[in-house]
Amino acid sequence: MNNIKNTFSIKDLENLSGIKAHTIRIWEKRYNVLEPMRTDTNIRYYDLSCLQKLLNITLLHEYGYKISKISKMPVEKIPLLVREIVSSKSAKNHAISAFKMAMMNFDQTLFFKTYNDLLSEKTFKEIFFDVVVPLMNEIGFLWQTDTITPAHEHFISYLIKQKLLINTEKIQVLEPTKHDKLFVLYLPMNEIHELGLMYLNYEIISSGYKTIYLGESVPTESLKDLKKYFTDIVYVCYMTVEPEKADVNNYVKQLQNDILDDTSELWLIGRMTEYLDQKNPLGKVKTFSSIEQLVDNV
Repeated sequence: MNNIKNTFSIKDLENLSGIKAHTIRIWEKRYNVLEPMRTDTNIRYYDLSCLQKLLNITLLHEYGYKISKISKMPVEKIPLLVREIVSSKSAKNHAISAFKMAMMNFDQTLFFKTYNDLLSEKTFKEIFFDVVVPLMNEIGFLWQTDTITPAHEHFISYLIKQKLLINTEKIQVLEPTKHDKLFVLYLPMNEIHELGLMYLNYEIISSGYKTIYLGESVPTESLKDLKKYFTDIVYVCYMTVEPEKADVNNYVKQLQNDILDDTSELWLIGRMTEYLDQKNPLGKVKTFSSIEQLVDNV
């Protein structure tokens, strides 16, 4: 029961590898690099071994190896050559591919091995920006195109969340060194995409500030409660899919009326900020297009 079987369409392979389906078909026909299975109606489908091979071929191709040369290599040589390239050049693309394979096969052992290999060369911050952010962007696309299931997304997100919690705990024991602001981090109601907010919490604590992390699906009333205890609050709200497009402006207006005063600010980040009406003055509200930009303003 531990042998997880997954099959993929050629469109899935395109989404996972970044190689166009048309190109994959040419590589199959001309160079025989993949051996698809076929349904009773003669439609191609692929297993995990095909996906792994294609991801390896993609990396070699990105580093200048011609597909005609790759196709003549013994099957066992391709992963060995990939490892040589990774050790001598950049581990980023290989790590993203390995994390994808871990996700597709629900393989936490592969996840931890890949992460630990990265940690031997990079800091946690470098891993997050160089690998995790691009990975999560890809996973969002894969989920939207039905290439992966919600179970895949939850599996890989939980493992990343573990690493965020471990690294945050290490620095939470330190006394804050800056006291001009207090950061309150939260997600709006029905928003559950927490990884970006968790990383912002890590960065803000690292900068020397005290944070209050409220997490996902926080009602406005809970934010109002904090005003009884603190001043100089910066509320940080991460809006990935909530509030919905039609409700974003009303939600921000409600926050302006209910929680903002002369000593507080509201910082907004996430995809839904694109739908804010820029014609209306936002007052003590700032919007950020990326995690890096927000961190630079801390």
